[in-house]
Amino acid sequence: MTRSAKPFIAADVGGTHVRIGLVRRSDDPSHPVSVLQYRKYVCADWPGLADILEDFLGRLGDVGVEEGAIASAGYALEDGSVITVNLPWGISLNAIRERLGFREFRLVNDFEAVAHAAAYVDASEVLQLAGPETAPAGPTLVVGPGTGLGAAVWIPTAKGPVVLATEAGQAALTTGNDLEAALLRELLRERDHVPNEHALSGPGLMNLYAALAKLRGATQAYASPGEITAAALDGSDPLARESLEVFCGLLGSTVGDMALLYGVHGGIYLAGGILPQIREFLLQSSFVARFLNKGPMREALERIPVKLVEHGQLGVIGAATWYLGTGAGGR
Repeated sequence: MTRSAKPFIAADVGGTHVRIGLVRRSDDPSHPVSVLQYRKYVCADWPGLADILEDFLGRLGDVGVEEGAIASAGYALEDGSVITVNLPWGISLNAIRERLGFREFRLVNDFEAVAHAAAYVDASEVLQLAGPETAPAGPTLVVGPGTGLGAAVWIPTAKGPVVLATEAGQAALTTGNDLEAALLRELLRERDHVPNEHALSGPGLMNLYAALAKLRGATQAYASPGEITAAALDGSDPLARESLEVFCGLLGSTVGDMALLYGVHGGIYLAGGILPQIREFLLQSSFVARFLNKGPMREALERIPVKLVEHGQLGVIGAATWYLGTGAGGR
């Protein structure tokens, strides 16, 4: 059997969860990866990624696995270690290869992986937020706030798609109204650089809520993004609701900036993270208005489809797709 025909593991490694699949190449061109088994792990419950992978492999029975790929935010160095910002433990690709007996184990940027999978999302798995249903083929943006803020650009070429991984989450946060400017000033009291993901992520929602509470002279009542979101959605706390509205407005403005910076016109996918939990709130928020509020470029942005992706296994499928294509060819 060739390498591409054998089952292998693909994992989506986030700051909160690790999602792992036993996968292999599919003969269906519309779904090039088959997920044979799938599990979700809580990062904080495990001492490291190798322990999680070892547990997953131990549950596969007699299936022999010799290779795999992980999608994670971070950079792989020459010594096999990975620089990460939001993970609770470090990653060493070489150490994992040796411990698990893999002959090959590779890393791809998490949103680069999602971008590879975006072309295979079914219409039933997306929510239309703005723009037409379809657009001419062209650069497509995939972005999502989770533990951090990830973004990648899918670019079609005559020789196949190319994916540009970005560190858009680390770019400086910009504001669009007096309230946001006041919140940014509050955030700058604690650090001299406020990146996009310091506001546009799960922890970022906490930061916005804390800064807004200080501005309003209110007491902070919640200790997690989930608590803030729940209170905002059920209408029980005006401060929580205002925090989530600010979050949505900033996200729309930032995504609009990214679309212009990267020359996007093929579409925008908002993938994973906390957004599926607030989909109806997002629809009613200022997200779309702020996305389009780019002066004379509004007309161009109105032509870009903006969709919320609901597929929970997208990162796993993307890591596998990357590995079978770009990754399996050597890197």
